[in-house]
Amino acid sequence: MATREERSTDAAAGSDPAADGDGVGSVADVPDSGERRRDRRSADVSRSGSEGPEAELPAVAVSGLSKRFGSGPDAVTAVDDVSVEIPQGEIVGLLGPNGAGKTTLIKSILGMVLPDEGSVRLHGIDVREEPRAAYARVDAMLEGARNDYWRLTVRENLRYFAAIGGVDPDSVADRHDRLLDRFGIDSKVDTPVRNLSRGMKQKVSIASVLAGDADVVFLDEPTLGLDVESSRTLREELRRITENRGLTAIVSSHDMDVVEAVCDRVLIMSGGRIVADDTVEALLSGDGRHGLRIESRDLDPALVADLRGKFDVVDVDTGGERTRLEVAADTDDLYALMARLQASGVTIEGLDAVDPDLEDVFVAVTRDEESR
Repeated sequence: MATREERSTDAAAGSDPAADGDGVGSVADVPDSGERRRDRRSADVSRSGSEGPEAELPAVAVSGLSKRFGSGPDAVTAVDDVSVEIPQGEIVGLLGPNGAGKTTLIKSILGMVLPDEGSVRLHGIDVREEPRAAYARVDAMLEGARNDYWRLTVRENLRYFAAIGGVDPDSVADRHDRLLDRFGIDSKVDTPVRNLSRGMKQKVSIASVLAGDADVVFLDEPTLGLDVESSRTLREELRRITENRGLTAIVSSHDMDVVEAVCDRVLIMSGGRIVADDTVEALLSGDGRHGLRIESRDLDPALVADLRGKFDVVDVDTGGERTRLEVAADTDDLYALMARLQASGVTIEGLDAVDPDLEDVFVAVTRDEESR
């Protein structure tokens, strides 16, 4: 699978709306908009011998995927033997520090990067053996890529990308109108995308992906450039569409609030491998550790430095009269911490339990991996 711009040439050979700038024009000329669906259906029947439901197969199945860049001692393993299955209708968050392999994994699944080893199946269809059928109902919005034609208007973009996805634009016009209204860009429908702000362009990209007829969508940093209200709208619409249409979404983001609020499951990558894979609830409660915030005037810099060496000190605030120390610890460590503070003559003036959030878990998991 190529980027959305590159895929357009597959739908309308020789017709590039970005080049002529005259609107969608060629949308009506997209050859056989149902062809991709027939390819997909034929592949399902030939694979199973019947027209059974696709829901029995994972929407995305990755097995033993590896990708290295370069050779010799300078070679870098970006993705290292990754295997994962994502059921239809699940929203999965993909987290990891910079260089963890998230983008390479996504591009390998989408066919934009050729992996060295492993396989990718979308609804049971091998992407190497039957790429057209496999990607027929897949869409993506990639960070850093131009996801829309800037010479086309907002509405023309939505109609164009619906058409090359094998969908009659008129049949999803209500979806378009709803999302344009929800994202506050309904007044810009006749404005060329190039005249929009960065945040507005991001909204157009999101709307054109969510308003299509894809079964699986990849959203890479979807909240980048969005204001707080638009980010909340994205969360609500993504959840609504998933529940109503059974959409499968893979969301790669540094916005922990969005991932925690909307995702059914979270994958955390580090060093090219998946190092955590669980529901948000399980990740937040699974390590048996507790957060504790301590306030005292007796927490001098030397003692804080000593505590950092012995305990998992998450945060230190020395801005007020009292020093506030936040520590993540299991039960044994909490007892040891209290004993250490008592031995140092610390009078505790404030003590609160702190529930960990997804960012705390992410930091702890990736830090543990880096220390190995």
